[in-house]
Amino acid sequence: MRNTRSTQLLTELSQPGRRAVVLPKCDVPETPLSELLPADALADNPPALPELAEPEVVRHYTNLSTLNMSVDTHYYPLGSCTMKYNPKRNERLASLPGIVDLHPYQPEDSLQGMLQLLFELQDFLTEISGLPAVSLQPAAGAHGEWTALMAAAAYFRSIGQESRKLVLSPDSSHGTNPASAQMAGFTAVTVRTVDGAVDMDDLRSKLNDQVAVFMITNPSTLGLFETQMAEIADAVHAAGGLIYLDGANMNAVLGISRPGDIGADMMHYNPHKTFSGPHGGGGPGAGPICVAEKLGPFLPSPIVVKAGDKYRLDYDRPNSIGRVRTFFGNVGVLVRAYCYILSYGPDGLKAVSENAVLNANYLLSKVKHFMPVPHGTRCMHEFVASAAKLKQEKGVTAMDVAKRLLDYGYHAPTVYFPLTVPEAMMIEPTETESKEMLDAFVETLFRITEESADLLHEAPHTTPISRPNEVAAARQPCLRAVCN
Repeated sequence: MRNTRSTQLLTELSQPGRRAVVLPKCDVPETPLSELLPADALADNPPALPELAEPEVVRHYTNLSTLNMSVDTHYYPLGSCTMKYNPKRNERLASLPGIVDLHPYQPEDSLQGMLQLLFELQDFLTEISGLPAVSLQPAAGAHGEWTALMAAAAYFRSIGQESRKLVLSPDSSHGTNPASAQMAGFTAVTVRTVDGAVDMDDLRSKLNDQVAVFMITNPSTLGLFETQMAEIADAVHAAGGLIYLDGANMNAVLGISRPGDIGADMMHYNPHKTFSGPHGGGGPGAGPICVAEKLGPFLPSPIVVKAGDKYRLDYDRPNSIGRVRTFFGNVGVLVRAYCYILSYGPDGLKAVSENAVLNANYLLSKVKHFMPVPHGTRCMHEFVASAAKLKQEKGVTAMDVAKRLLDYGYHAPTVYFPLTVPEAMMIEPTETESKEMLDAFVETLFRITEESADLLHEAPHTTPISRPNEVAAARQPCLRAVCN
């Protein structure tokens, strides 16, 4: 990995004695470290930290920030992950002193505003989902999946059906579905799909009295609405199982289709994808879940309830699976979702989905003329194109195309997922992008398909690092400024 200008800054500009900050003298009696820590915990010499003035430090981190792509700086058509622009107003509202200065250990009487907000958000989420019971505790979508599956396991124990240990999911599902099932103590079983839809014969062949849950994403990762959803739900319910709807793609059906109305017993939201909130980077997230009434008693404790004109946290839940997150959940993210929902209202949320679907179909109608889209001429909020023809004719892969897009100032779509499409490129424009931006992206994508294989194999050409060994970077990360 070659040095970037910002890493060179650390080694080249460091000069003894330079300081970005001068700390005041200690105003308490100093105790030697040797009296506070054992000798083997102390280094023989101080670390070789760079010595820089404040302007150099500021420039270092500012330069680093310009190397990042984000929805605030670039078009980000990352399929399945829904990297849409989030209104800055929601950031400001979530940062109001009356919100950020609260402490969860305060008496409930002093938390009435926040508890009211969370209570109303619970109502919003139940109305949107068509499922009456909700928990705001889970800290991410996958955490919500696991939490709901734990509630399902508790439900089956309560009715004497502990033997239900199988969780089914289609071969095009998010990888978190089988992973969450395994984490919750179930055995994951894959159901085949045909032309992007669940193979009903394969599903029926795997339904038995051992099946606990069928997990399905609708719309799917292929950007298709599962038209057999009612038939699937009837078959699973007839076998005594439950339907889990992965709500990752709810941004395509807000105000149009409610999971509870088409047979779902459980679901999670990704607020950062469907509503508003920071996305990615390993920061705080949220994955609230909604469940059918019979599963409500098993939800994590506490939940926010209203008694008269007061709001309180209800801990008196004897059948609850217990707490899955500290305090009430990541309320900062939940506040952003609340503001988003309240700002748009029912008609506005429906328009969000309609525009997401419109943008995706517009993009699909352009892309399909030079890059095959294996499943359907219509889609929901996203579609999956294939670079398989490019690979066959020119030796150019989906990864080559993705890397070259960086040179043109676009983040790449999701590549190689779902696995059912060879050389997959999952493209999601989101409702927040303009027609002009979509046209420019299509023109660039077409231009890339016309470029030489040698040029594409070496892309990107304009980034500080071209093609690192991503597997090695994940398994053996280098956390130093300069790596070999």
